[in-house]
Amino acid sequence: MAFEIEKIHSMTRRTFFGNTGLGIGAMALNALMSGSDAGAQPLDQNGHKGPMAPRPPMHKATAKSVIYLHMSGAPPTLDMFDYKPELVKLNMQPCPDSLMKGERFAFIKGVPRMLGTPYKFAQHGQSGAYISEMLPHTAGIVDDISIVRSMSTDQFNHAPAELFMFTGNALAGNGAAMGSWLTYGLGSVNQNLPGFVVLISGGTDPTGGKSLWSSSFLPSVYQGVQCRSTGDPILYLTDPAGMSRQTRRESLNALDKLNELEAKEYGDPETRTRIEQYELAYRMQMAVPDVMDISRENQQTLDMYGARPGAGSFANNCLLARRLVEQGVRYVQLYDWGWDIHGTGPGDDLMNAFPSKCKQMDQPAAALVKDLKQRGLLDSTLVVWGGEFGRTPMNEARGGSKFLGRDHHPHCYSVWMAGGGIKPGQVYGETDEFGYRIVKDKMTIRDLQATILDRMGIDAYRLSYKYQGLNYRLIGPTSEATLHKDLFV
Repeated sequence: MAFEIEKIHSMTRRTFFGNTGLGIGAMALNALMSGSDAGAQPLDQNGHKGPMAPRPPMHKATAKSVIYLHMSGAPPTLDMFDYKPELVKLNMQPCPDSLMKGERFAFIKGVPRMLGTPYKFAQHGQSGAYISEMLPHTAGIVDDISIVRSMSTDQFNHAPAELFMFTGNALAGNGAAMGSWLTYGLGSVNQNLPGFVVLISGGTDPTGGKSLWSSSFLPSVYQGVQCRSTGDPILYLTDPAGMSRQTRRESLNALDKLNELEAKEYGDPETRTRIEQYELAYRMQMAVPDVMDISRENQQTLDMYGARPGAGSFANNCLLARRLVEQGVRYVQLYDWGWDIHGTGPGDDLMNAFPSKCKQMDQPAAALVKDLKQRGLLDSTLVVWGGEFGRTPMNEARGGSKFLGRDHHPHCYSVWMAGGGIKPGQVYGETDEFGYRIVKDKMTIRDLQATILDRMGIDAYRLSYKYQGLNYRLIGPTSEATLHKDLFV
């Protein structure tokens, strides 16, 4: 398949696609791609430095990769990490006026009743942290994690809260994803895999949708790539029937020339992004099936996670996350849907749905920390677990429901972090006797974002991108963030 350069000058992309037989379906991968280049100063075939070339951190980094475990729907951490004996004593008593004054709730009406946790708590590890009986495996790693009980947000609906958490902006499309910011700032170290990978379990996308891994105003090469744990890892990655590896290579060479001509004529940076996306897709055809195949793991490892090859589960995704960072992927985001515990029925209540979700999550999340540690990867991998906001210490009882559940609560909730320069075996922050407000060491969403960037060697104030006349940042163009250095090793 030989194309003369003078003919390419007058050939449109539409003509090119028709003549080469690549097919629009296969090229749809363009819209999904993030980038990754090899070596200290990788160049493409035309001598240009790749946009995903590894770049040095702004200051000494304690982590090389991030694995973020997001429980989409906001788990009730009062029933997991923040034990409140006084709340248990007031179980089903009318809520004090002091907690209701000036407050608005998503669904609670009238005067609700207090809801003490129905589950037993016990102290674990050298830190003596209280952990719910619903999390026996997490209790076993309590000395390897740092539990933050004083997280807060200013969003109390799911989609805006998730968008605020992961893009720095509560409006869809108005902020670039955290993984995009990190790959924009640091590049990637593996030429054959994306720098930012997204894995989803729970049966559906998170409430915030695909905007949660969008690159937004950043060049699209930094967009997250969603991989599947069943079937083809990435749709349209394989070659069409009848196309050989050599034919694909020749087609891409010709397409590169077309894009190079456009780049020189119009100077659009997205054109070079397009070149890099096609080239990465070609390399990924060999690398992705290998790294995504958990059947290569021994049975002991599969059993530790509770993983089963071919299943689309949170357990499989935790194991895949370890395999990805092991291969140099910069940022891996897991979304596990189904944590919206309102108590409107058995499908979202505290006594049926919640134990089921804990059982699905507890073992693999703990296994991930243990597995990283035994492989010597925990020190260089920052693991974060949490939801988008908290849950009320009152029973929701929407429409008179008799099922137990908690309404949305932005004022306080718990997350945990491990590895990557985070001090293990501690409990940080404190809430009041009802778990309603923070009384010590408040940590905002901006603080958490800045902390993750800092552990990766990035200054949240200096990492910026000029857009619409402003220097945009993950923490917002004008916002402030505090580093809680007591959390650091």
